[in-house]
Amino acid sequence: MKEIKEIIEFLQQNIQMVYIVILMIFLGIEIIGRVPSVLHTPLMSGANAIHGVVIIGAIIVMGKAESGNYVALVLGFLAVVLGTLNVVGGFVVTDRMLEMFKKKKK
Repeated sequence: MKEIKEIIEFLQQNIQMVYIVILMIFLGIEIIGRVPSVLHTPLMSGANAIHGVVIIGAIIVMGKAESGNYVALVLGFLAVVLGTLNVVGGFVVTDRMLEMFKKKKK
């Protein structure tokens, strides 16, 4: 119960950041939805670098979190796992795309 009160208090203190995150989610969906499929894979390849930064940030958050702060530890762990999955998946898709352009051996 105490943790829920802390979360609500944090959200009330940082309501402007919450609004910015929600706005960025909608903006990201709109931008990605309007990208032609021809450009999707090269853009996803570039986004892997951004997710690398997310992984490093999540590791830093987990390292600086107090041992009793389970919210920060769980969110940091989820960010590391999901960011890693996205980076690896992006590289797999990029590799498959590049295989299409190689000449076939006879």
